[in-house]
Amino acid sequence: MNPIDYLRISLIDRCNFQCVYCMPEGADLNYVLRELWLSHGEILSLLKGVFIPLGFTKFRLTGGEPLLRPGIVQLVDEISHLPETTDLALTTNAFKLEKLAKPLYDAGLRRINISLDSLQPETFEKIVGPPATRDLTSETASKYMRWQQVWQGIQMAHQVGFDPLKLNVVVIPGVNDHEILDLAALTLDRNWHVRFIEFMPIGNDALFTTRGWIDSETIRQQIRNRWGLEESSIRGNGPADVFKIPGAKGTLGFISQMSECFCDRCNRMRLSADGWLRPCLLNETGQLNLRDALRSGEAIETIRDRVGALVADKPEINFKMRESGTTGAYSRTMSQIGG
Repeated sequence: MNPIDYLRISLIDRCNFQCVYCMPEGADLNYVLRELWLSHGEILSLLKGVFIPLGFTKFRLTGGEPLLRPGIVQLVDEISHLPETTDLALTTNAFKLEKLAKPLYDAGLRRINISLDSLQPETFEKIVGPPATRDLTSETASKYMRWQQVWQGIQMAHQVGFDPLKLNVVVIPGVNDHEILDLAALTLDRNWHVRFIEFMPIGNDALFTTRGWIDSETIRQQIRNRWGLEESSIRGNGPADVFKIPGAKGTLGFISQMSECFCDRCNRMRLSADGWLRPCLLNETGQLNLRDALRSGEAIETIRDRVGALVADKPEINFKMRESGTTGAYSRTMSQIGG
């Protein structure tokens, strides 16, 4: 079993996009009240008193959309300067990144993953869902301006020093699969890492049922037929199998949770915005409510012991085994889990 040393921390369950694979239109989402979020102080207390003593040194800030979280730059600064932090990353849709890229970089963030499921503004709009007018300024309210704002955020992140950048692409048949080669080509002359992610039915079962999914090997074969493909010596903290186009500056990763189980390589746990510690994306059993434990005055040593026991019992459950030990249906969408 891999050492479990990587914690994904969801800062907020809200998002300014409503991507079809994450928060389908019409979904009945019960957002957590702000006072039920883990505070920055509570997050830091858990890191210092529970997770770091248990060997966690790698952290990723997620959402929802983490750039909507008030005080995000200060939190990044505090986590990045913990002596035990060996890696801090953030996943974002980049809509608010143009203004925040430099402050985040200056605060100590060095790795960033950006969701970019299409290079075509029209397709992008279909994927990210209807705009929430409260999130748009007059400059971004016109049709297709959301893609432009995201692209500007990506360019700014690259400009201020995030190198390499990672771009996450969820491939949906009949929606954006015609762009696989265009997206892969972004790695030819840029040190960008494009990650193709198999579409899975957490967040939108109906879309999955009608569209299905494309396995990573089929995507690789398209790229192989066009340019060739070779394994890369670069490896990240996650489950991606990493390749590159011969001579390219960047890399191509394939996250194959549907076709190629990688549970034996999993090194992570997930902490939700409201303080639930989840040992596995695909299974809801065994979760711990760390927020209530903290707020009830439970000793940090006791919380650490309970988390340590959960880490030791972390299941290896691939997608086909996802109902093993689970009672009832999934109670949270991908946006609420934190991806």
